[in-house]
Amino acid sequence: MTAHTLEGHLRVPLEIDACFSCQAFWFDRHESLQLSPASTLKLFGLIGDRAHERRGPLPHPAKCPHCRARLTRTTDATRNVRFQYWRCPHGHGRLTTFFDFLREKNFIRPLSPDQVESLRRHVQAVNCSNCGAPVDLARGSVCAHCQSPLSMLDLTQTRDLIAQLQQADRTSKPIDPALPLRLEQARREVEAAFAAFERQPRWYDDVSASGLLGASLSSVARWLKSR
Repeated sequence: MTAHTLEGHLRVPLEIDACFSCQAFWFDRHESLQLSPASTLKLFGLIGDRAHERRGPLPHPAKCPHCRARLTRTTDATRNVRFQYWRCPHGHGRLTTFFDFLREKNFIRPLSPDQVESLRRHVQAVNCSNCGAPVDLARGSVCAHCQSPLSMLDLTQTRDLIAQLQQADRTSKPIDPALPLRLEQARREVEAAFAAFERQPRWYDDVSASGLLGASLSSVARWLKSR
């Protein structure tokens, strides 16, 4: 894992560990809840930068980096959104995949039945955005390996959350007059990426190889890096 020093609430420094080969974060006790708005955006940007890379498997069994105890798979919920992580039984922290971090922060949602049907007409299988396993669309829209539904960025929710995080992080900074325009530009880029399902056959090759989140995450990540 590589360490990233971020800012928590009250400007307390946090050191978050990221494994890009298995696309997961290690959060020490309560670190995920202590992230400042700016730090949440930075982690979103890190995920977007790696959106097109193929994810490797998580270590099995996964162990706590502090006490080497075997991590326990746990299901939790926030704002009626369910997500999973692997927690240390001794309370040292938790291992969270990029996918479940986005679910926890309310950035993604499952595909609608119409979107699943549109995808099914063009490709036979797509890689799960959570674990990377192939999902046979003829059999359903839920990964048989990790039980995650096929998901994409919630465009409206992502735009609104970014605006809220930016506003919360601007207590001591001048307001950027171009912020509404840049947010709208990011939203349009993400919408265009998914709309390409109906226009560009090569888009389905990218979906089959990288999963549904890749192009849309990359669009927003490019905007975040330019701020």
